[in-house]
Amino acid sequence: MEPITTTEALAAVCERMAAHPFVTVDTEFLRESTYYPLLCVAQMASPDEAVVVDTLAEGIDLAPFYALMANQNVLKVFHAARQDIEIVWHQASLIPAPIFDTQVAAMVLGYGDAISYDQLVQRITGDNLDKSHRFTDWSRRPLTPAQMFYAVSDVTHLRDAYLALSADLARRGRTNWVDEEMEILTSPSTYRSDPETAWERLKSRVRKPKELAVLIEVAAWREREAQSRDVPRGRVLKDDVIGEIALQGPTTPERLAGLRSLPKGFERSRWGQDILEAIKAGLARDPKTLPPIERHRPMANGSATVELLKVLLRMTAERHGVAAKVIATVDDLEHIAADDEADVRALKGWRRELFGEKALALKHGQLSLAVERGRVIAVERS
Repeated sequence: MEPITTTEALAAVCERMAAHPFVTVDTEFLRESTYYPLLCVAQMASPDEAVVVDTLAEGIDLAPFYALMANQNVLKVFHAARQDIEIVWHQASLIPAPIFDTQVAAMVLGYGDAISYDQLVQRITGDNLDKSHRFTDWSRRPLTPAQMFYAVSDVTHLRDAYLALSADLARRGRTNWVDEEMEILTSPSTYRSDPETAWERLKSRVRKPKELAVLIEVAAWREREAQSRDVPRGRVLKDDVIGEIALQGPTTPERLAGLRSLPKGFERSRWGQDILEAIKAGLARDPKTLPPIERHRPMANGSATVELLKVLLRMTAERHGVAAKVIATVDDLEHIAADDEADVRALKGWRRELFGEKALALKHGQLSLAVERGRVIAVERS
């Protein structure tokens, strides 16, 4: 089998695949040394054929591939779709749609919180995939026969997984559960890297407005720097360093040099000067313009309530054959413990029906947990 290396061949195969109700898609990329992922290979399969596209081939135009990704009449099937979609978003400024993520479907059907592709294929088909090329350098050319076999195998087995999962979802009436998750994966906001909101992905201990303001400005500076130089964020500044800068708020080179997390002499570099400017910009911000600092209100027996909710969640997940992570996160449980009207997905839609209502009932003593024949059960209390 030879890879597709010309625009004409790619256009022809995409035209054929567009006649089918679904195609399976996977990508191979590199991003260890860059901010933006480098797309090296794209593989696709319809019910009739499977192909490997050399996306680095000289002169190839990937427009037919992106047109297929945007074709509303063709369902695009991925496994753990987020990174694949991110690549298409960056390369073509579009989100593949409609889509189906077999990892999400597997979670909804009780295969575990985040089952790997090879494990899913083994459980559905019994086949053991060769994953020895998972970490190969896909930018090297020519592609080897072993790489081609690996790439094709990924999308051909994905066909079997999709057909089995979609049939099971329909049989159990859970197709719309997966559809809700796909709305998140197909939202452009999921993939935008806005420097002004870069701070939101950081785990920090900021408690004061001025600390938050510095965190926002320094995180935004790092994001812009990483984007402009096309390098990973961590190569510009580590997350924990940004957190320390926000807490300490150094405004002079001498105070910046006093941070143990920065290398010696960093304060004299251009980056050191840029960070000091970002810190000063943060300290000069009007606190009224800052987002609120979220603080969980302490409540009596709050931790105990969360622990009870965890037991209820696990019981619910096991009873209905759904991964607990899909129903609710620990953060959701903490919010529910503090607020009956918490804005969390666990209190909306099918999750509320499956778990949320019972969680509120347990919190208010209208439901109790008991052990019967070695299993935890929920008992309504009058």
